[in-house]
Amino acid sequence: MLTVKLFAKARDLVGSPIIQIPWSDGDTVGRLKLALSERHPSLLPLVPRLLVAVNNDYAPDSLKVRTSDEVACFPPVSGG
Repeated sequence: MLTVKLFAKARDLVGSPIIQIPWSDGDTVGRLKLALSERHPSLLPLVPRLLVAVNNDYAPDSLKVRTSDEVACFPPVSGG
């Protein structure tokens, strides 16, 4: 299982700050986004813009993720 921390609107839509996703080491951030939208359809509108950080660094969709990684998801923020 992969533990995923959710922030801001993503957390609000799911109703929890932390979720567990069935996971195989080596799956990618892109696969994570797909899994999030499948398991939590309320996130579907956010997924195209969802930012994913793996081990405190923004991650491209091609990055491979291990269950031991720290993963956080949040929508982009705006303001000034």
